[in-house]
Amino acid sequence: MTERRGRFPIGATIAMLVALAALVGLGLWQLQRLTWKTDLLARIAALQGAPATLLGPALDSAADGANLQFRRVVVDCPGLAQAPFLELYGLREGGAGSRLISACKVDAARYRTILVDRGFVADTISARPPVDGAATAPVRMVGVLRLPDKATFVTPPNDVAANRWFSRDVAAMAKALDAPAPAPLFLMAETSSNPEWKALTPAPIPTEIPNRHFEYALTWFGLAGSLLAVYAAMLWRRWKS
Repeated sequence: MTERRGRFPIGATIAMLVALAALVGLGLWQLQRLTWKTDLLARIAALQGAPATLLGPALDSAADGANLQFRRVVVDCPGLAQAPFLELYGLREGGAGSRLISACKVDAARYRTILVDRGFVADTISARPPVDGAATAPVRMVGVLRLPDKATFVTPPNDVAANRWFSRDVAAMAKALDAPAPAPLFLMAETSSNPEWKALTPAPIPTEIPNRHFEYALTWFGLAGSLLAVYAAMLWRRWKS
């Protein structure tokens, strides 16, 4: 019994330390995400009350696209109501559908076009807005500039031939739309490009963005504390036996 009491559980201790480091690391990562999400929500809140600025000067004033993230702008897009479009898979309020992506000419020194996310059409609607590539009637649109999210390993590949897109690939989409020198952002429409076509719903930013990272961090830290408690109890029983 004395010999057993003197043995230190090296293997169990190493496993515990590895698991503890992982749990604490996840908790710290969630705290970092909390800081990022809090800043993001503050920027969105400021955006909601900010006046729109002209798109062209905004594009020329920024060093890169990241500086324009969530900027509200206004632009006159020739023929946007009848412009050709790509269909990007999307979800809105739990329902699947497509976001229509068109190109808009811009008056900027650095870029000649920008891709416009005109809004969401539910899968229950088979109709689409009319397309006339020769249309030139300008559509004044207010929108929000957003950097495209990167595709992940679970994102399906884009099917250019079938016009089914699953990731916002600016270069590929601009090529498909014959849009030269595109800006590295998307213009997410806040106002309608087709007021007479009500099925197309502008949806620039989610109405509610969850921020539960502090809760998640407490969960990971709580699991780390529980692991330490179990390990301490194991040591206590071991040395008392």
